[in-house]
Amino acid sequence: MIFKIDKNSRNSIEVGKGIKRIHVNQHVIKSNNKTGERKPVFTIKFKKKTYTANSISIEGTSKLVYKPNKPLSCGAKVWIETNNTIITDMEHE
Repeated sequence: MIFKIDKNSRNSIEVGKGIKRIHVNQHVIKSNNKTGERKPVFTIKFKKKTYTANSISIEGTSKLVYKPNKPLSCGAKVWIETNNTIITDMEHE
């Protein structure tokens, strides 16, 4: 896996084999609405790591998945899957 972060622009590019799963964190949206904060609302899961962002671009194809009977470990029932590069204003958790 090649992982690059441009710390000056806060843009990052992840390239590697494996599925990247992206979902919207509704709890952060609700919290942001209550507090006025602007914490990142998108969660990216890749190779047992979690990243957050406020903007995401996917290069190439992706698939939108809905599995209400088999959610992700975080509870998400809807997410996007891709094997391609993701460009984002990522923050690593």
